[in-house]
Amino acid sequence: MTVTIYHNPRCSKSRQTLSLLRDQGIEPEVVEYLKTPPDAHELKRIIAMLGITAHALIRRGEAEYRELGLNPDSSNKELIEAMVAHPRLIERPIVVVNGQARLGRPPEQVTEILP
Repeated sequence: MTVTIYHNPRCSKSRQTLSLLRDQGIEPEVVEYLKTPPDAHELKRIIAMLGITAHALIRRGEAEYRELGLNPDSSNKELIEAMVAHPRLIERPIVVVNGQARLGRPPEQVTEILP
């Protein structure tokens, strides 16, 4: 079983989620997505596993959201391209386990997909 966390070490929720996984005895593959952003294919896969829209995965409070003119009517393609180019727009943390994913907001939500 592989557990992956898309992690931002500066984010308290991301740190809490990583700690929760480790407290469960799980040492996940840590992807610091600001350094190694997912490509469009991977983002589409994550969005499908989460069962949400691209807009639900985007951080609307970031300056890039406004600067790029993004809004709820933006297409999934446009939003995914923006997240690839500006990974700060990606909501975090995201935990992926066995074809399922959860946002760690709150961190305990990821326990729904842990074995």
